[in-house]
Amino acid sequence: MEEPKLDTQIKSEVLSEQKRDINIETILHLWSKTYNTSGKPDWSHIFPYYHNDMIFQDTIQRIEGKEKFVEMCNRLTERTKELKMDIVSIVQNDDIIIFEWVMTMMFKKWPSTPIYGSTKLKISEDGYILEQRDYYDLWGDIFNNIPRFGKMYRKFLLNKFG
Repeated sequence: MEEPKLDTQIKSEVLSEQKRDINIETILHLWSKTYNTSGKPDWSHIFPYYHNDMIFQDTIQRIEGKEKFVEMCNRLTERTKELKMDIVSIVQNDDIIIFEWVMTMMFKKWPSTPIYGSTKLKISEDGYILEQRDYYDLWGDIFNNIPRFGKMYRKFLLNKFG
């Protein structure tokens, strides 16, 4: 027997309104699977949690759309020999999740470089990651590992902006 059209439409609307449950535990679980203890990162399991119209921004770039975000992640995977991330702390307030991290990047020709930063995620009403904003001092953390240059760089910043 055929279901009435109205019941089918209501069921469809209810299913589309089911909210994903993205919370601190979800983020800790997903990010722990993303960054291996050794080797290249794998983001494939995390991409379904991003909204198609998501926006990513960091100190280098602003990317709009999930497809371009996936391309950026794949480029980073190709460029690094190994990439690790340790989440130091994490908090949530309604639809905002913020976590502090230490990312260690190992490139093919340079020694490992720890980068200290934080990420702010905004969760959409339907439970997808709608915005991701990463905050970090890329050049400061890299320059700190170059003998003598790190001190000069910090002194320059202090003189100009401190």
